[in-house]
Amino acid sequence: MPSELPLLVEVALKAAVVLAVFLTMPLALGQLEHKVMGHMQGRLGPMEAGPHGILQLVADGIKFVQKEDVTPAAADRPVFRLAPAVALIPYLVALAVIPFGAAWVAADVPGSLLLVLAVTSVGVIGTLMAGWGSGNKYSLLGGMRAGAQLVSYELPLVIAAASVAMAAGTLSLTGIVQEWSWWWLLWQAPAALVFLAASVAELQRTPFDAPIADSEVVFGPLTEYTGLRFAFFLLAEYAGMVVMALLFTVLFLGGWRGPWDEIAVVGVLWTLLKAAVVGVVFLWLRVAWPRVREDQLQRFAWLVLLPVALLQLAVTGVGVVVLQ
Repeated sequence: MPSELPLLVEVALKAAVVLAVFLTMPLALGQLEHKVMGHMQGRLGPMEAGPHGILQLVADGIKFVQKEDVTPAAADRPVFRLAPAVALIPYLVALAVIPFGAAWVAADVPGSLLLVLAVTSVGVIGTLMAGWGSGNKYSLLGGMRAGAQLVSYELPLVIAAASVAMAAGTLSLTGIVQEWSWWWLLWQAPAALVFLAASVAELQRTPFDAPIADSEVVFGPLTEYTGLRFAFFLLAEYAGMVVMALLFTVLFLGGWRGPWDEIAVVGVLWTLLKAAVVGVVFLWLRVAWPRVREDQLQRFAWLVLLPVALLQLAVTGVGVVVLQ
């Protein structure tokens, strides 16, 4: 952003760019999911909306706009109606502080890693509000599952991120990328696996989709939602995938670092390419793995991910002391 621009103009332009990215990248990932899953499972799916069906999400959006917005009679109306916004907005805030390049970040705050981890944790409150506010026992059960899942998987996710921050010596995402070295791919590999698994659980994606398991609790917290409010929850899911893929790229894959990264645009392309690969991994997990039971989900968090994350944090601490 040119430094000679007035502050208000600069802030407005950055906000507009972040909003544009926020509205386009989740849709692109959703379209990619449709096509990747279709080809992996050997099925064509909708092919009429645009070449190879690439405009299907546009058709889906038009469909959601036309649907009636229904609020159940037994619902807590303010909570029920506010829940989609609470689930969606935190990812917009997180996207504003994630760097796409050395100078391509809307708000380069000193503790950006802490900010991203904090605001992404708020998103699950929207799911809890949806479950409670719906006045439906299946929705409430799904909301409680979501809350329990957040408590279980937030700890290993934060510890895995703390391992990278300790290695870099900074809580700034931009600073972490600047300190990143290729051998971190091995040194921080256990933390990367923990972070990836915990991210999928935080997003309530398969195989950790027990809160919205349609065969058990109908559609969990989202059962009573229709129209645009339901679409906002779907957008929040894919926005969360985008944020987590970008955060994984920044923490473990070097962000914009790569050949010819001194060219700003090339650095941004490296970030997007790496994040796209991580996004495809999210999609592959949905296709390849069955849903785990609630007890298996909790056991995996507390008996596998948490010990590995703590061990990695200890190894990183020793490594930082030795290197210094």
